[in-house]
Amino acid sequence: MSIPLNEPEAAVFRPRTTLWFTGIAGLLAVVAMVSAVLSTGFSGLLASAPLLLIPAVACWLFWYPCVRVGAAGVALHNPFRTIEVPWAALIHVDTRFALKLVTPSGSYTAWAAPAPGVWGTHAGKPEHVRNLPGTTYGAGGSIRPGDLSHTDSGQAARMVRSRWEAQVNAGLIDPDQTNAAAVRSTVNWSWLLGLPALAVVLFALAGLA
Repeated sequence: MSIPLNEPEAAVFRPRTTLWFTGIAGLLAVVAMVSAVLSTGFSGLLASAPLLLIPAVACWLFWYPCVRVGAAGVALHNPFRTIEVPWAALIHVDTRFALKLVTPSGSYTAWAAPAPGVWGTHAGKPEHVRNLPGTTYGAGGSIRPGDLSHTDSGQAARMVRSRWEAQVNAGLIDPDQTNAAAVRSTVNWSWLLGLPALAVVLFALAGLA
């Protein structure tokens, strides 16, 4: 089953730095192009057209990747592929290196939700380990650094686990369907073909300068 992208009840997670990276890339391209126009006029605008690839690539690598949690399951929007995991197929949520959804057919990692490094781990506070979904905790109430609620992986995992537990408690998941539930993986052709096509157009414009 395909997970609707415009589902009203869907929650979307993106890293907090996403907007900054994308915005800075766009700002750098605009500043450089304005400078070229002021220096050489319209020909400078054409010559600097390839700079638009900078924000385009930034959107692909930073803005597009996300974790979408909805009624049908979890969709991992990664740069190269989008993976849709139905709730019935999910058997474990891991955060050792990044948010990873484990299913009978394989494991799928979210580009948008990496686990913290040393600094992020040491920045953890007692409140970052409290009131997390029950499946977060291991023996003795232990959790991974990637489960800390202030981290990217922890925030995404909390979204997934909370919705997953709600689905289980409401009796909406049939455990007998776990092995039969199909994970859907699709290649992001719109990005993989669109960016090279954009590059060809922009460099063609630059050649007219």
